[in-house]
Amino acid sequence: MKKVSVLIAVFLFFSRANACDICGCGVGGYYIGILPEFHKHIFGLRYRFNSLKTHIGSGGASTYLTTAERYNTVELWGGWNIGKKFRIMAAVPYAFNERDNQGVVNNKNGTGDISINGYYRLFSNKRTVFVKKLMVQTLWVGAGIKLPTGKYITADKQNTSQNTNLFQLGTASYDFSVHAMYDLRIQDAGLNVSASYKMNTANKYDYSYGNKLNTTAQLYFKFRVKNKFTIAPNTGITYENSKKDIDNQILVDVSGGNLLLGTLGVETTFKKISLGGNWQAPLSQNLANGFVKPITG
Repeated sequence: MKKVSVLIAVFLFFSRANACDICGCGVGGYYIGILPEFHKHIFGLRYRFNSLKTHIGSGGASTYLTTAERYNTVELWGGWNIGKKFRIMAAVPYAFNERDNQGVVNNKNGTGDISINGYYRLFSNKRTVFVKKLMVQTLWVGAGIKLPTGKYITADKQNTSQNTNLFQLGTASYDFSVHAMYDLRIQDAGLNVSASYKMNTANKYDYSYGNKLNTTAQLYFKFRVKNKFTIAPNTGITYENSKKDIDNQILVDVSGGNLLLGTLGVETTFKKISLGGNWQAPLSQNLANGFVKPITG
């Protein structure tokens, strides 16, 4: 019988500025992280929490439309290595969304949009530098698709005067993405750089969420305990830029934007189990022309 190696991973991501792909202004919610290496298969859970204030008035003033929105997302995700150079990864999110406007609370819970990504290891090499220090370099490139599995409710079926495209479980569109992940490590100190670009298509209601660019750079150090336990604290920055949405061929002014985040986290591995957490805080932002701001709580 062929032996199968399985790595179980649980990652927690807490952030106060970035929204999910479809809530707020379409910026945020994408995080690759320093993925654990695995030989065959990997599966696990990821949790994200985001909180925003939307429909902000001129000069940051609150109006009768100003709303506090909270997004809790649990993702079941997994990865499969095919040979030494190919990798397939998939994620199935389940969202718990809450919107509070002047004490009136609305909730939307359900499955979000499933994503599937394929990666190819373009190169990987090892050599000694700096007096017998081991240097390892790896570059992965890939592409993916997001499926319209999350529920999308049009404005005529919602009893609200607010923009319903800011508060959905899914986009109702097939979206595509390209990715690159580069890792450079000298002994136990490393630099991880990743970039992705997501291309969104119009759904059957002629609404298209803006294309999104995400780039992340992280420094990390791996502390190894008896070759069984590894803990890797990391810190870095993330930059995201989203184009404006398009509604029936008309640009949506209160959408898109850019966001610069500082990140701080830790990832641990013990035998076949990995645990990790990541905190993201805004350094600068211009989301939906000031229409969206992060909040605490």
